[in-house]
Amino acid sequence: MKNLEQFHAVTLSFTRAVEANDGEALAALFMPDGVYVDGFYGAFVGREAIAMMLKDHFWGHAKDFRWRMSNHALTNDQGYVTYLFSYNSVLPEANGKQVVFDGIGHFTFSHDLIGRYEEQFNTGMALAQLDFDAVRIKKHLSKKAAVLREAEAAG
Repeated sequence: MKNLEQFHAVTLSFTRAVEANDGEALAALFMPDGVYVDGFYGAFVGREAIAMMLKDHFWGHAKDFRWRMSNHALTNDQGYVTYLFSYNSVLPEANGKQVVFDGIGHFTFSHDLIGRYEEQFNTGMALAQLDFDAVRIKKHLSKKAAVLREAEAAG
């Protein structure tokens, strides 16, 4: 990534593609073998998988997305942002409920394309806004904790 201005432009294109359900535009920002690691759905590898993730997972479960990235920081091929994200659920058990959360996004670039995007946010807070029962939220958070414990054990 050449400079902060270019990074801003990429993140604006990124969020606009998500908000417009434009999987091709989102995928085009990534390397052909790029990886999108979503806080809810996990990792999607390759442009086709990233476009499918947007259509089937994001827009299959929600609508009315708003994604605002700010506090951009860029060092060599690493970019970081804070963000505010919201949507309205279309899940049958939570239809119409609005979810709002903040997080941090981490971009790794290769040849001015995204090689990897991953994020950190409080998924439990997001699920609580959907009025999911405590058992469902605990199951989700326990899976996330297991991944962290595995990573820590691996060194």
